[in-house]
Amino acid sequence: MIRDKKIGVVLPAYNAEKTLEKTFSEIPTDIVDEIILTDDCSKDKTAEIAANLGIKHIIVHEKNQGYGANQKTCYAKALELGCDIIVMLHPDYQYTPKLIRPMCYTIADGVYPVVIASRILGKGALKGGMPIYKYIANRFLTFVQNMLMNQKLSEYHTGYRAFSREVIQSLNIKACSNDFVFDNQMIAQIFYAGFEIAEITCPTKYFKEASSINFKRSVKYGLGVLATSFKYLIAKIGITKPEIFNAPKSNV
Repeated sequence: MIRDKKIGVVLPAYNAEKTLEKTFSEIPTDIVDEIILTDDCSKDKTAEIAANLGIKHIIVHEKNQGYGANQKTCYAKALELGCDIIVMLHPDYQYTPKLIRPMCYTIADGVYPVVIASRILGKGALKGGMPIYKYIANRFLTFVQNMLMNQKLSEYHTGYRAFSREVIQSLNIKACSNDFVFDNQMIAQIFYAGFEIAEITCPTKYFKEASSINFKRSVKYGLGVLATSFKYLIAKIGITKPEIFNAPKSNV
């Protein structure tokens, strides 16, 4: 715990057998109370390795439901366990678990209710091997989103985030996509609900075992990001209110 806040780390996993142990070994268990792994019907031994590592909460989808659906399962379990601060960390070791501590302290001390780890602040993205086309797309999409949503984030596309319980409970995450654009929709919901987001510089690693979507899926994701930004804009100016911005019935 930190400041009597229960800390939970959620690991949305898919074919992470080669990187899970390394990721798990760097999670600061002196402050983390619960570790939850959801396996989206992996084709490898992810769930078996998780059990051998002693991860207590392992949920396996019988069918592959998608990256967003995997996170929905994660957050529901974290809320059920009473976590006050929830960290979403990819188990592919693309992001360092060593930032969990400062991210959680920022929330526990009441400075910000949400912290995201940015690969763009500093030179972490290209230095870590991010493909140039992904870097350019990241910068373009972030620029457009900042314009349409009147924000100033360095990036919207990192998969490393920490949230207060209040934030998760306030978002209609069940209405978000089950695909990769889930992450982006969630950030739009956070801003729409009036929460502020802090950013922390994060190094990143691109290597064979690290999960990454191909070019075709990247294009689909990019179009989804633009759609999310326009939905946010029309909701803010009162033209209509898309479902993702409605109040949630329950996230558990």
